[in-house]
Amino acid sequence: MIMRTTRPFRRALPAAVLAVLLASCSSTPGPSPAPPSAPGSPSASASPSPTAKPTGADDPALRAFYTQQIAWAPCPDDPKTEKIDESALQCGRLRVPLDYANPAGEGIEVALARKPAAAADQRLGSLVLNPGGPGGSGVQQVQYSGDSFKDLNARYDLVGFDPRGVGASTAVHCLDDATHDTWALSDGRADDQGKAYADACAANSGKLLPHLGTRDAARDLDVLRGALGDPKLNYFGFSYGTYLGSSYAEQFPDRTGRLVLDGAVDPTADQLDQLVQQFAGFEKSLTAFAADCVKQEQCPLGKDAGKAPQKLATFLDGLRAHPLAAGKGRELTSAAGWTGTLNMLYGSEKSWEYLRNALSWAMLRDKGDYLLAMADDYNGRDEDGHYTNMFDAYTAIHCADPGADTPTADRLQAALAAAHQQAPLVTAHFTDRDLFDPDCRSWPYHSAEKPHVVKAAGSAPILVVGSTGDPATPYAWAEKLASGFANATLLTREGDGHTGYGKSTCIRTAVNGFLLDGTMPAAGTRCPTP
Repeated sequence: MIMRTTRPFRRALPAAVLAVLLASCSSTPGPSPAPPSAPGSPSASASPSPTAKPTGADDPALRAFYTQQIAWAPCPDDPKTEKIDESALQCGRLRVPLDYANPAGEGIEVALARKPAAAADQRLGSLVLNPGGPGGSGVQQVQYSGDSFKDLNARYDLVGFDPRGVGASTAVHCLDDATHDTWALSDGRADDQGKAYADACAANSGKLLPHLGTRDAARDLDVLRGALGDPKLNYFGFSYGTYLGSSYAEQFPDRTGRLVLDGAVDPTADQLDQLVQQFAGFEKSLTAFAADCVKQEQCPLGKDAGKAPQKLATFLDGLRAHPLAAGKGRELTSAAGWTGTLNMLYGSEKSWEYLRNALSWAMLRDKGDYLLAMADDYNGRDEDGHYTNMFDAYTAIHCADPGADTPTADRLQAALAAAHQQAPLVTAHFTDRDLFDPDCRSWPYHSAEKPHVVKAAGSAPILVVGSTGDPATPYAWAEKLASGFANATLLTREGDGHTGYGKSTCIRTAVNGFLLDGTMPAAGTRCPTP
């Protein structure tokens, strides 16, 4: 993720963070909320070992984790978020084993936030949220979601958690802020950058690295379910959160309650396949944005829909030779320009408006500030130049998961050719090294597990949501995930942008009906946007 290609294709931007950006971006883009500080990495040594067969609370060695009492207290208020009172919510910490094969060994902590159900007398239990990533903060999702889940919060306690390695949990740390800044703005990268990154992660968080895969995070999710006192897990996951939810359903099918997976990740595809398909998805979204732009009164791409996408790509590529000045002595490079642009393509109409305005400032006034602010938001950088650990966590988790193996030279060249064919604008300057995103070739820990169909036989019914114009998790992934499950229904949104719940009244009504009443939408249901 942070391994800088000329264009970024990494994770789904957490919905709550994007909402904050859009709310503050109508005039001058502001900083994203600063996350809570993260504790240090564990100090005792640990060695990689196979994950034991999950037996949950029935395993005497794990029973204490499942029966622990979470000490809920008002969340600390962040003075940087003047319009949000974090102390109105409850925060806590969950203790989980670092290594599930050795639960008597060292433990780590998972940060939690809870928004209690408004109608306590009609409470259904807890609804655990995950915004995506890997690396997205569920704590922030609950803290900054506003009324996004108001209907669900009437009867559910909304519970967000930072998965192991992420944010305010026991977190992985690799690069310092200065190195993050350099790599985030660079229009190229050295071939040994992946090794440099892996070495930095090992030096700073080496004891945590063998235990950061999604399978372990799913086991933490079941410990959380037990500690919350819920016999079944009710869960709403977005983007990567669908992969985490799929892993949970596969390991604990008998403990699934009502699961909604929105913006689905295909568990059968490896990293290389996913990247090429994302390239194609963003190419389509870029073209759709440009076609919409030329219809608007103020569009820096002209009025010819056929030429507008190339005009945009040419401008962004041109920043390689001629970066634009931005505030505080910084520059808008091509990498940052592409990052800011693709960040806004995760959204739809409103974010397209903000992108159109930012491009106007950059293309017509030579001011790169607004587009750079959009890139900073995506990269997890605040106004003071400090970075969250989002991309460190992404790399560590992604490289530990199935499908991160190094492809053969022939397959790499075939994938590069496919990327150039399916996304000629987005991948115009790509070489084969740009297909390692993140670069896991030098990563010290790899999963022996391979990408595969997740059936989760014996699970409760699962609702999968896919959007036809989703660039980050293409619609075909939702079809793949839903068809693989033994018991799932696919709900479709017709429209652009990433995930469906926040973009369609019809999707929101159907999802709420399932989570609140257990009513599954009819198979084949398709919803418009909005």
